[in-house]
Amino acid sequence: MTELKHTPLNAVHRALNARMVDFGGWDMPVNYGSQIDEHHAVRSDAGMFDVSHMCVVDFTGTRARAFFEYALANNVGKLQTPGRALYSCMLNERGGVIDDLIVYFFSDECFRVVVNAGTAEKDIAWFNRLNAERGFGVTITPRRDYAIVAVQGPNARAKVWQVLPSARGATEPLKPFNAARVSDAAFGDLTIARTGYTGEDGFEIIVPALKVAALWQALQAAGVRPCGLGARDTLRLEAGMNLYGQDMDEEVSPLDAGLAWTVDLTAPREFVGRAALEQNGARSDFVGLILQKEDGKAGGVLRAHQTVVTPHGEGEITSGTFSPSMQESIAFARVPKGVKPGELVQVQIRGKALPASVVKLPFVRNGKVLAA
Repeated sequence: MTELKHTPLNAVHRALNARMVDFGGWDMPVNYGSQIDEHHAVRSDAGMFDVSHMCVVDFTGTRARAFFEYALANNVGKLQTPGRALYSCMLNERGGVIDDLIVYFFSDECFRVVVNAGTAEKDIAWFNRLNAERGFGVTITPRRDYAIVAVQGPNARAKVWQVLPSARGATEPLKPFNAARVSDAAFGDLTIARTGYTGEDGFEIIVPALKVAALWQALQAAGVRPCGLGARDTLRLEAGMNLYGQDMDEEVSPLDAGLAWTVDLTAPREFVGRAALEQNGARSDFVGLILQKEDGKAGGVLRAHQTVVTPHGEGEITSGTFSPSMQESIAFARVPKGVKPGELVQVQIRGKALPASVVKLPFVRNGKVLAA
């Protein structure tokens, strides 16, 4: 049996009596007592997540920009101001998603990427392959000497500034999807990005691994609630944010996963997977579902892999949960083209066909329910 990997915060989680689970080979907290309370803390105040299982990778070299122009479906040409960030899919030649990631631009010769935990080794091998095949000459450096803490919620930024007053001047002006590099006497050299995976405002903080426990404890003392993977999943699903391995993978095009907005087919550049995307186009629609209630009660919970029956043919739920914010069962579904918001479909749950309404994503954003 393979031993689970530990983030630098593992001992902290255990001291807080977190319920730990195997998450992609990492020993991670699913909750610290109440997943629902953690979810609501992020929607109403501030919560924090250990996301140090994700991998920071630095790219340096005179052709670093050219490398990402070729490697990513979104266009790093949009990144002109140091600190700007971009969300993108990285595709294989068939147009399937190898991973979704965020790339940070610091200079034409210096970029930073954060990749998913379960795909990190695969991603780095792919980066190295593209670099060698095309002769970009980029130096690729995985940075496991860093940890990452995501602080999310309407009060998240204020509480981060309480703990990191030295960072306020550099980070208060940040717009979403921008980052600043900050040197703090107590916590070392930080990268603080106004990004997240919850649909709420906040920061993702890349911090030296040796300093992350002190940062976590200082944030907790400032009133930021520790939150686990359970709340992270319900929050991201309410916010309409895809999960790699469930909502897309190497066999699924971003055009079929609600991620067409992350693909730039207008700029005249070659990138891996472009030819396949242009040849195949979008084959499916990606929609939100809300399970209908009868007599005020839902007949089940929407879950991944349940069949969705529409007038245009069958589809499938990719992610589903019970929404704490909405008190409804919600899901993402990949369905035949032509299914529109406002329509009713049938979901097969335990041998029954239950009605669900089709809605436009997201369900919830910045604490406000958008889908009904």
